[in-house]
Amino acid sequence: MAKEIEGTLKLQVPAGQANPSPPVGPALGQRGINIMDFCKMFNDKSKNEQPGVMLPVVVTYFTDKSFTMDIKLPPASFFIKEALKIKKGSKEPGRDIIKTISIKQCEEIAEKKLKDLNANTVEQGIKIIVGSAKSMGIEVTG
Repeated sequence: MAKEIEGTLKLQVPAGQANPSPPVGPALGQRGINIMDFCKMFNDKSKNEQPGVMLPVVVTYFTDKSFTMDIKLPPASFFIKEALKIKKGSKEPGRDIIKTISIKQCEEIAEKKLKDLNANTVEQGIKIIVGSAKSMGIEVTG
């Protein structure tokens, strides 16, 4: 018989740095999920990522208090900032343009992140990445 799903939980946890302190501990604890098991499993699965990068995690927990986790890729803004070697986006996007990114760079990011994007093709993914870049105050060229 299949396990009965009790619910899902979305968290953003730094790669390789999950610990029982807030926000992870309380979010898992109130749902009856073993916090240390989650931390060990997450840290083990994310050890190949760049340390400290925020990774979205979808935790599905079952009525018997077991769980599964799906670790996603970092947000598109992380890849954009990495490609342009900047620390953060503009304080006034739309008014203040801080850098430019090429469509080719957007395509590379879309190809990396396609499985996590709400898109079926790379062309649709590029549009999503372009929108993210514009919302960060980055001009798209090409």
